Amino acid sequence: MNTSISRRLSIPPYIIIGALLILLPIFIFVTLQNIKRQQANTTFLLLEKGAALIRSFEAGTRAGMRGRLWGNRKLQQLLEETAQQPDIAYLIVADDEGTILAHSDITQLGKKHGAGLDMKKVAISPDLLWRVVNLGDNKRIFEVFRQFIPTGVPGNPAMQGRMLRQQGRAVHNGPRNIGEGAQVIFIALDMSSLDEATNATINNSILTGILLFLAGSAGIVLLFLYQNYRSTRTSLSRIKAFSDNLVNNMPIGLLALDTDKNITAANIGAEEILGLSQKEMMGKPVSGVLPGNLLGLLNRIELAGKVIGEELPCTIKPGRITPLEISLSIIKDEQERSIGYAFLFKDLSEIHELRKEVARSQRLASIGRLAAGVAHEIRNPLSSIKGFATYFRERYKTVQKDQQIANIMISEVERLDRVVGQLLELARPVKIVVQETNLADFLQNSARLIEQKIAEKNISVQFHLPDEPCNFGIDRDKLNQVLLNLYLNAIDAMEPEGTLELGLNCHPTERKATITVADSGHGIPEHHLTKIFDPYFTTKSTGTGLGLAIVHNILEAHQGTIRAENRSQNGVVFTITIPDLTKETTDAT
Repeated sequence: MNTSISRRLSIPPYIIIGALLILLPIFIFVTLQNIKRQQANTTFLLLEKGAALIRSFEAGTRAGMRGRLWGNRKLQQLLEETAQQPDIAYLIVADDEGTILAHSDITQLGKKHGAGLDMKKVAISPDLLWRVVNLGDNKRIFEVFRQFIPTGVPGNPAMQGRMLRQQGRAVHNGPRNIGEGAQVIFIALDMSSLDEATNATINNSILTGILLFLAGSAGIVLLFLYQNYRSTRTSLSRIKAFSDNLVNNMPIGLLALDTDKNITAANIGAEEILGLSQKEMMGKPVSGVLPGNLLGLLNRIELAGKVIGEELPCTIKPGRITPLEISLSIIKDEQERSIGYAFLFKDLSEIHELRKEVARSQRLASIGRLAAGVAHEIRNPLSSIKGFATYFRERYKTVQKDQQIANIMISEVERLDRVVGQLLELARPVKIVVQETNLADFLQNSARLIEQKIAEKNISVQFHLPDEPCNFGIDRDKLNQVLLNLYLNAIDAMEPEGTLELGLNCHPTERKATITVADSGHGIPEHHLTKIFDPYFTTKSTGTGLGLAIVHNILEAHQGTIRAENRSQNGVVFTITIPDLTKETTDAT
């Protein structure tokens, strides 16, 4: 069981691979997006810083021009002082040809800058531009540049020069002064610290992505495990409910024992057979529950090591021997170690009764065939004897003694003829003619046939009939013969002022009815109850023993049954169960 559970809780490899293939692209995409967002934020911050520096330089230049104290040297000095900040690599002001007019490093004046750029286009464009420049030794700078407008008036360089002259600045030959012509300002920001921060952020993003990926994968795996767990638990619950229901309601008794031979489980069948409740058996030693001859099987199975099956008569209740079919096996775990014993036992009482019924039926059939042959052979001589007896009775009317002898001979011959008739009736196949009948009315009418006998012994008749109609298809004549025979037997068994009880129960859904005939007589000895339907068995001094045998034959042909039991009080009750033959007749036609 544990192995099967672990197999159900394991996850197939393709589930894990599928989860990885789904989650990996998602987390890669999210990580790259975070890196791009970080880079965009960094670029935005550097651009803002560069733009602020450019605006501050332009503002300082305009202030110096208004005070007539501004020139290239002043701007050069400002650039040098500003470039001393640790995050600024250099500051440059160049003309539209790329010639450096001012530089934070004075040694670079007059040199060219802006390789790869269209300086003339940049010098007249008010847009803020940027690029990343590699200076070697893995050092990079972020260069922000645009048109340099110290006058605050973007656009035409000639107009800017005119404004400078109006402010008293002379235009002379040689290198241009600040503000003369189209110029570009470059702000170079050191990216070392930012690269370190960016790399750290990228590493954190990658690490976060990996952790989220692992967490997501673990979450999916846990979800599958939980789903498998719930599915397994549900399946186990269903299997347990099914097995418990199956074991508890199986038609045979079950006892489970541990290695100490104490009872650990018992089903309803065991309760019914042993006459004990589960509460009375659970945890008790099996020696106090099972008969001794069953306990011997435990010793035998330990030696044999295999399943033992036997049929044993057991005294379950005092004074009553019950035939049981026993099966005993050893319960083993997955390592083939013994963990207990399982007793299965079935009550064979009904099977034994059926066997007896079959044997009796076979015996009746043999007797019937014999009786049929004997009856035909006897009836012819009986007719001759009766004829001679009648002749002598008529001839010797004057001799009283001869008259008595002749009458005795005639009565004995007639008695023998009745016995032969009953033998023929027993041997002859019973034919059923079905008629729909109200059984309650039928039962009351049948009792009228014995009114004289009842009156002679002052016997009272009690009816127990249902209120609702009970219409069944039966053979009225044959069933009337059955009831009449039972009535006469009951009257003979009772003393005067006895009670005859006639009952009827209908079961329409099961299409059967039960008729009971009970008397208040002295009852039948228990050892005779199984023989009363056998031919020629009788407890009467004047009986032939064929009446109840004929009754049994009629009911058997009627697909019914009859059972005799002694009542808890005095008397016997005969229970007749008959089916509704209406449907069979309809189907046959």
